[in-house]
Amino acid sequence: MHYIKMHGLGNDYLFVFGEVPENAPELSRIYSDRKRGIGSDGMIYIGYSDKADFSMRIFNADGSEAKMCGNGIRCVARYVREREYTDRDELTVETLSGIKKILIDGEFVTVDMGKAEVSEDILLDVGLTCTPVSVGNPHAVVFTDAVELVLLRDIGPKIECNAAFPGRVNAEFVEIIGENELRMRVWERGSGETQACGTGACASAAVAVAKGYCRADEPIKVHLDGGELEITVKTDFTAIMRGGAEFVSEGEINE
Repeated sequence: MHYIKMHGLGNDYLFVFGEVPENAPELSRIYSDRKRGIGSDGMIYIGYSDKADFSMRIFNADGSEAKMCGNGIRCVARYVREREYTDRDELTVETLSGIKKILIDGEFVTVDMGKAEVSEDILLDVGLTCTPVSVGNPHAVVFTDAVELVLLRDIGPKIECNAAFPGRVNAEFVEIIGENELRMRVWERGSGETQACGTGACASAAVAVAKGYCRADEPIKVHLDGGELEITVKTDFTAIMRGGAEFVSEGEINE
């Protein structure tokens, strides 16, 4: 099995072009391991689609399947373009959260992530108030005045596996650091603390617009541990994400 390792702002995956094997969850657990495997936040399988130009399936480091990955889909776009599976810069990719429209601009990729569904705030039994958001996958956004002081490895799992979210959830901690500018840290469902989360950045920006912290229809800079994403939330809460995607290495897995 040939793989290419790529990352979007440090959120790294092993990408395989081809059919998804039945043991994909097990393979992701094995090869995502950073001490005994290759090391990644998960595995993403790319294929052709009868509904779009390409398809993607995402498996987290713990083997669970995700519906969508914002950093991953940018990598998919660069993968298929630069490995000459297509000669077009405008693509569509089928995901478990719907078909996404993509524009490739050199090293940068812009993705129409669809509408972010922002719900009413809820008080969790861990003493934090969060805003649930769906961007094809579930998020819990918590605003704070001191995001760097958040003990993410302690509180992250408690939110991810909270009874309020039966299917588990991604947890984002966000601080407003400027005009239309946010600082975000993330605990990803199934992968733990990661350098970045594209859907999480969209969710956080959408909540910031809903609460009046940021303006709609204007780029919002979201600073993550791995770098910066530009998110534009339209008045109908459609989220447009722009960011980079990088190649790391490639190799063969012999089972």
